[in-house]
Amino acid sequence: MSTPAESVSLPQEEPRSALTPEERRAWFGFIAMSFGAFMAFLDIQIVASSLNQIQAGLSATATELGWVQSAYLIAEVIAIPLSGYLTRLMSTRIYYTVSVLGFTLASALCATAWSIESMILFRALQGFLGGGMIPCSFAAMYALFPSPKKRLVPQVVAGITMSTAPVLGPIVGGWITDATSWHWLFLINLLPGLLVALLVWQLVRIDRPDWALWRSIDLRGSCYMALFLGSMQWVLEEGPGHNWLDDGTITTWATVCVVSGLLFFHRVTTHDNPIVSLRPFRDRHFLWANIAALLLSIALFATNYIVPVFLGQIRDFTSQQIGNTLMIGGISMFMAAPFAARLTRRYDMRLLFAIGALLVAIGSWMMTDLTADTGFAELALPQFLRGAGFMLALVCCSTLSLCTLPMNELKNASAMYSLMRNLGGALGLASINTIIFWRRAVHEQNLTESLSLSRAPVRDFVVEHGGWSRELPMPLVELSMRIERQVSVLTYNDALILIAWVSCLAVPMLLFTSRYRLTENPAGAE
Repeated sequence: MSTPAESVSLPQEEPRSALTPEERRAWFGFIAMSFGAFMAFLDIQIVASSLNQIQAGLSATATELGWVQSAYLIAEVIAIPLSGYLTRLMSTRIYYTVSVLGFTLASALCATAWSIESMILFRALQGFLGGGMIPCSFAAMYALFPSPKKRLVPQVVAGITMSTAPVLGPIVGGWITDATSWHWLFLINLLPGLLVALLVWQLVRIDRPDWALWRSIDLRGSCYMALFLGSMQWVLEEGPGHNWLDDGTITTWATVCVVSGLLFFHRVTTHDNPIVSLRPFRDRHFLWANIAALLLSIALFATNYIVPVFLGQIRDFTSQQIGNTLMIGGISMFMAAPFAARLTRRYDMRLLFAIGALLVAIGSWMMTDLTADTGFAELALPQFLRGAGFMLALVCCSTLSLCTLPMNELKNASAMYSLMRNLGGALGLASINTIIFWRRAVHEQNLTESLSLSRAPVRDFVVEHGGWSRELPMPLVELSMRIERQVSVLTYNDALILIAWVSCLAVPMLLFTSRYRLTENPAGAE
């Protein structure tokens, strides 16, 4: 293992030279795997802005419609930790190729779904197969680019993939549905999926399968993990809408989550060959980087949810208008990417992470004063700061999470890191929906109490708009509509305040790690 050093010795830039055939092969293979992971990330949210069209096409109820996204997320969160074991068993090349081909087939099945039940089943299959592609591509980067100096640019590419895909999902989905139909949300995966599978099969040969692992696979631990993660994801998805433990079904699944979680953690700490290993969390770099990634994911996914909802409900923006507004964040990420690559070559990445997280916090705070007139102009600067901050912070976070681990732990550790990011997104959405549910009632009560004719402003409003009519109290109806609109605005501001605080908490996270000297050796090589 590496040992702490008093100062960082960063690799100096050398004159650029032509890539060798091996380096070109590594780059093309990595880009193919990154694009596959991008598709898997994108499909998490690509249906978000087209649920009404899917509901009409499949004659689904609102409750059933929610499972179009929930099924994908639950299956994905189960697949992510399994990917480390399956990659060792099948090799990166075989596992990734099978996953991307299966993901492509599942996409085709989603496009041809004949009922909401078939759509939910195919989305779950799509999520399970896509989930393994995300950590697999990240872990492969360390084998394809063993030199830390040559790995910085690929890490920026991975950061762009992880950061922009959740932002672009609703945007791309809205554009596709407006231009064609919801079926093309899934059909667009077919040609890229086949191309990615072909490139990975031809170019990525970084390890060999260990088929002997079939005989020692921990099926009981796998079942415990599936129950634990699946029930946790379901409770986080459905809890806010059912007032959490006030609902009997939520209570039952929360109990299943706790019991299966205890059994799972007991299993992985006592079994000789557990399905996942928690050993990487002993490394404090990995531990604090995962906590930081969790907090940043809460802020990223929660904002990607609340801003489109605000623009759609309060400003009556179309899908394309919402997409154009959110695009500022994606543009700033792309603009910040080359600067992030250069900065990480010269400066302490812990400090750069703090700066990036601080930009996210500042941008989040700037959005906590929404009004009924807030639109593109008011959201442009906050989104720009947040996009640049996310890019810088996530590049540093992903680098420091795995830089001190031995090579034989990278596949499992990468899966754990991806899992923490997904759980952060689930926690973010659950927290936002809970705040909206609770705070809406508070604001509604406070503002409704102000609709009393004993108050001079209310009397003045009634007189100004034609007086009171017992049959049709239109002035008060109009005022009530304004009150309802203001209740929503205040509720969204409360949610954004929580996001801003979470962003602030992320700022000092990596300062708890120690500085390590970057060398030409592979990560954690002994």
